[in-house]
Amino acid sequence: MKQISFFSEENRLQKLSKPGDCLERLKIIDWESFRPIIASVLIRERKSNAGRPPYDCILLFKTIVLQRLYNLSDDQTEYQINDRMSFMRFLGLGLDDKVPDAKTIWLFKDTLTKAGIMEQLFSQFNQMLEDRGIITHKGTIADATFVDAPRQRNSHDENKKIKNGEIPEEWKKTPYKKLQKDTDARWTKKGNETHYGYKDHVKVDAESKLILDYAVTPANVHDSNEFEMFFNEKDKVGYADSAYAGKKLPKHVRNEICEKDYRNTPLTKEQKEDNRRKSKNSLSD
Repeated sequence: MKQISFFSEENRLQKLSKPGDCLERLKIIDWESFRPIIASVLIRERKSNAGRPPYDCILLFKTIVLQRLYNLSDDQTEYQINDRMSFMRFLGLGLDDKVPDAKTIWLFKDTLTKAGIMEQLFSQFNQMLEDRGIITHKGTIADATFVDAPRQRNSHDENKKIKNGEIPEEWKKTPYKKLQKDTDARWTKKGNETHYGYKDHVKVDAESKLILDYAVTPANVHDSNEFEMFFNEKDKVGYADSAYAGKKLPKHVRNEICEKDYRNTPLTKEQKEDNRRKSKNSLSD
C-alpha cells in the first residue's frame, strides 16, 4: 500500500473544498466561546498524571455537532470520522491523530445531558449560525427515517407485557438478561418492508441543509406525530413529503407539503406537477 504523504493529504482536502465543503462554512463559529460552560461541568481533580490525557472538550463538542448535523449514531460517528477527511479537517485531526471512540462520545454527551447544558449549547450554536446568515429559515424540511435495532427473541407473552409497559417476571429475576433487552423499540411495516427499532424525525434548514432539531421515537410512531413541534415563529416555508399530508402548519408558514393520493382518488396531473415543484424547491432552496 502506498504511503500517504503530507502533500497528498493537502491535495485531497483542496479537492474537497473546490465543489464546496459545507463544514468549512462553520469556520466562522467562535468555538472557544463554548469552552467555559463545557469546562465547568468537566472539571475534576485527577488522582495522578498517569494514563492518557482526556480529549479536548471543544474537539468532543464539535464531534457531537457532527452527529447532529448528519444524524449519526455514536458508532457511525466514530467510523465516519475515521473514513472522511472532511470530518477530520473539521475536527482539526490529522491522519496520525487518535479519533474519539463511540464510548468516549457517548460518555461526553451523557455528562453534558446530566449537567443540563446540552440544549443550552446547541441553542447558542444555532443562534451563531443564524447571526452569521448560515441558517436562514427561508425554508424548513421535515423528514423521518427508520433506525433498525437488533431484533429481540421474545415470547408472545413477553412482547405483550413490554407493549403494556411491564417488565416480564423472569427478567426481574435475571438482571443481566434485562440489560440485553430493548424495551423501547417497536415493530412497524411500511409498504413491503418490516422494521424493528426506532424512527428519527428531523428538521432541516432547506438552504444550508443543516439539521436544526430532531426527535427519536419507536418505529411505529407515524412520521407526522412530531411534525408540529418543529415549526416556530422563525420558519417561513414548510416542506415535507406526502406522509405529512393534511398536517397543519402555523398560519405564518407557507404550506409546501406534497399531496397524497388515496384509494379510488388518484392525484390529478396538476397535483403531480405541484408535488414535483415542491420537491424541487425544497432541494434547491
